[in-house]
This record gives sequence, structure tokens and C-alpha cells, in this order.
Amino acid sequence: MWYEVLLDALVDTLWLFPFLLLIYILIELMEHNTRVGKPSRALSGRWAPLLGTATGLVPMCGFSVMAAKLWEHRHITVGALVSVFIATSDEAFIVLLLSPLPWAEKGLTLLGLIASKLVLGILVGYLLDLVFSGKRGTAPLPAPHAHDGEHDHDHAHEDHEHGDCACDELSVCEHKKESTLRLYLLSPLLHALEVAAFVLLVNLAFGFLFFGIGGGDSDAGSEAVASFMGGAGYWIQPVVCALVGLIPNCASSVALAEVYALGGIGFGGLLGGLVTNAGLGYLALFGRGKRVKEALVIVAAMFALGVAIGYAAGGIALVI
Repeated sequence: MWYEVLLDALVDTLWLFPFLLLIYILIELMEHNTRVGKPSRALSGRWAPLLGTATGLVPMCGFSVMAAKLWEHRHITVGALVSVFIATSDEAFIVLLLSPLPWAEKGLTLLGLIASKLVLGILVGYLLDLVFSGKRGTAPLPAPHAHDGEHDHDHAHEDHEHGDCACDELSVCEHKKESTLRLYLLSPLLHALEVAAFVLLVNLAFGFLFFGIGGGDSDAGSEAVASFMGGAGYWIQPVVCALVGLIPNCASSVALAEVYALGGIGFGGLLGGLVTNAGLGYLALFGRGKRVKEALVIVAAMFALGVAIGYAAGGIALVI
């Protein structure tokens, strides 16, 4: 029923919201050079693509969203971002584990997917960072003012001499408390709500699309998409699977895994689709309308990479 589409979209968005809030709080900490934010420099250093790939392999779409928002604010390199996107598979690994495939085939498939994504994520990530090393796309964190402490101490001393110490210190304390609350909680909360609203609208759009395709049944709509993928031949399958992987919804990775488990697509199509798949990370790229041209290039490159890997893996499977 239609209310199930609404409920599913709402649940998916609510599940993502804590990740959005966390990442915006982290971004504020990073941009104001706090002690908590300083370790995040590792995300823009030499280990960035390796860390990005390892993080993306965790079967949760929240990490691709976090990577997209960090990249939007120039706190990670494009190589790290793409590494996370390549490694992301949303719920596909879980679906494959629960599938009726023989355990030997499950093991080989999962090992093949993990190894392929690990190697691709690292290689492509480092290659991109090497190519764009002159313009890494990361913003330097602001340096603290060396004399802030002395300046504040002098003012406090002057206030004490004039007999206004208690009043001035209380005013400054309240102002700092209000500013800190606004900066590290209220502002991230508003940003998270803004992106969550966008994600909810897109989830509803795709939910009702599947609902319409299935003639009033979302599950039937998903099965229709799966049937379409299964009907594609060798030359069309990687393109179709890569397109399905671009759908910014958990349903895309689930559909790819389920169709593979049923024998509808080969390993090449599955790998190509899951390389392209970055879940809700694509939504986060465009969520606030920043760096749109660069985001479009990234999406196009992910699609091209997914198609190429799909053909390559499919060709190897035919030879073997």
C-alpha cells in the first residue's frame, strides 16, 4: 500500500539522520581547529584513500554520506571520496550471506567482491590524488591565534582593576556558552535537517516510482527491475547494472545482490553495479547545491568505472 512507501522512506531517513548530525558536528569541530577535529587531518593525508576504502567496505550507507559531506567542505581529497564510494556496497553483502546460494559460492563471491573493491578503491583513490596533487581540494584548518590567551588575560586583568570583574566574566561566559551551543549543536542540527528533508523527498520519489512500476506493489516493482536486469545480455548487462547502482537508495544494492543470487546476472554485472553504487552518498553530494559541476563529474566517472569493470570481470569469467 502507498502508506508503506511513506513509512519506508521515513524510516530510512530517520536511520540516516544521526549520521548527518554527527558529520556536521565533526565538520564544525574541524573547521574551528578544536582538539577533537585535529585527528581528522589523516583523512586528507597519504593514508586517505586506504582509510576511505577500508571504511567504505563496512556495510552501512552512512559512511558514504559522511565522506560526501566532508568532501563538500574540503576536508578530504577527491581520492578519499571516490575510494569510499567504490568500496560501498550498502546491504549487498548481507543479502548475499542470507541468500540460498551454496556456502562455497557465497564465500567466493564475497571474497571476490571485497578483494576487487579493496584493490580498486586504493588504486583509483591514490591515482586521483596523484593527478590532482596540485589542487587537492582540501581546505587548511584555521590556525589558532597565538596571542589570544594573552589578550584575554589582559582584558580580564583590566576588568578586575576597574572593579567589574564579576559582571564582565559572567557576560563573556554566557556569550561563549551561547556561541558554542549555536556553533556545535544548533547549526549542525539545522544543516542535518535540511539534507534529511532532501533525502526524504528523493526516497519518496523512488519509493513511489517502484510502487507505480509494480502496479501498486513496491515489491512487484522491485521484481520488475530485477527481471529487466536479468534479461540484459553480456553487452548490455554492465550498463544496466551500473545504472541501477546509481540509484541513491538501499534498494539498488539489494536488487543487484538478489538478482545475482537467482542467477539473473553474472559476477561482472554484480561487481560493476556495486562499484557504481554509493547509496545515499550521491544525494549528499548534491544536498546543498555546492560544487555541483564537480559532483556531476564524479558521478559520471563512477558510472564509467562501473561499466568498464563490469565488462572486464564479465570477460574474465567467460574465459575461465
